[in-house]
Amino acid sequence: MKRLHVNLSVADLDQSIAFYNALFASEPTVLKDDYAKWMLDDPRVNFAITSRGDKKGVDHLGIQVESDDELAEVYGRLKQAGRPIFEEGDTVCCYAQSEKSWIADPEGVSWETFLTKGESTTFGGDVREADGADKAAACCSPAEEAAAACCGAAKEAARPAPTGSCC
Repeated sequence: MKRLHVNLSVADLDQSIAFYNALFASEPTVLKDDYAKWMLDDPRVNFAITSRGDKKGVDHLGIQVESDDELAEVYGRLKQAGRPIFEEGDTVCCYAQSEKSWIADPEGVSWETFLTKGESTTFGGDVREADGADKAAACCSPAEEAAAACCGAAKEAARPAPTGSCC
């Protein structure tokens, strides 16, 4: 079963965690110094916040799947959308090992599709190069410019847009 993914970049992580704990009546399932994630079943959403993004607010949206078959199905939908796709493949991002691809909608909103394969002790730092984009920098790297370039490569492949964190 698929799950909607929402990632926000926030100015004050502790304040935001307190707010979302109250809103969701739930504690985060993943809690780090710079990141928190709630895996909710009602509504079915993977909701994450991070202090890493340059631009505060909605960073990106996504569809998280639970199997290789669902991932193939969603990847097929991306191809039907008729927009450039940044196929990141296997990567470490947001304290998780995942396989993912990125696409931007006509307004430049980034969407990731991904299958989480395991946990990671690091936020991420995978280097990928996107077809049609100049360069993709280190994904989810602690370095501010690398974090900004990660999703930026995916966005630039479809349409230039502001960059932010990647998760």
